[in-house]
Amino acid sequence: MYELIILSLLMRWNAHGYLIASVINDIIGPYAKMSNGRLYPLLAKLEEQGLIEAFVESERASHGDRQHRSYAITEAGRKRFHDLMLDTTSNPGDYQKLFLQKVTVLELLNPAERLYLIDHYINYCQAHVLHLTAEAEHLVSDVNDREYMKASQLEAIVNVMHHMIEQWRLELEWARNLRKKEVLQAEGQEVL
Repeated sequence: MYELIILSLLMRWNAHGYLIASVINDIIGPYAKMSNGRLYPLLAKLEEQGLIEAFVESERASHGDRQHRSYAITEAGRKRFHDLMLDTTSNPGDYQKLFLQKVTVLELLNPAERLYLIDHYINYCQAHVLHLTAEAEHLVSDVNDREYMKASQLEAIVNVMHHMIEQWRLELEWARNLRKKEVLQAEGQEVL
């Protein structure tokens, strides 16, 4: 996910490490933070892979000259960004978080690619709703499960599952609205 965030940021403008760290921390916070000890090795790795390139900027500061190491995306980095954006099979357990990152830069893809990602996410949400619904119904109806589980435990588990179903239904509604806006935009209609 961090690679996608970094490349997404650099697709729009060049940035120095402090800005990259700040954006990542704004996105993943408030309880997770990316340390410099984790960010700069990742930036070095991306640079070694030829996905980004570093350059030095000088800035006049009140206490003398200060140099900032900034980063720009390369053509290989643009291709990698595109591949990461269209990848829907890696990290299926974390795909919800990945999709939320992708939505912020969908405009960097063509309309067909945007619809492909949104449609995939709609199916992803529907799969969660269907799976959780079937599993909750199975728990309630299967007499064998009730033999080793107290009624209060079963009720608590099913309650959590229904909560998760509602969260996925909200996510599904949001994704369907994204799709509607994308279709309207593709048709040249005004999107509110």
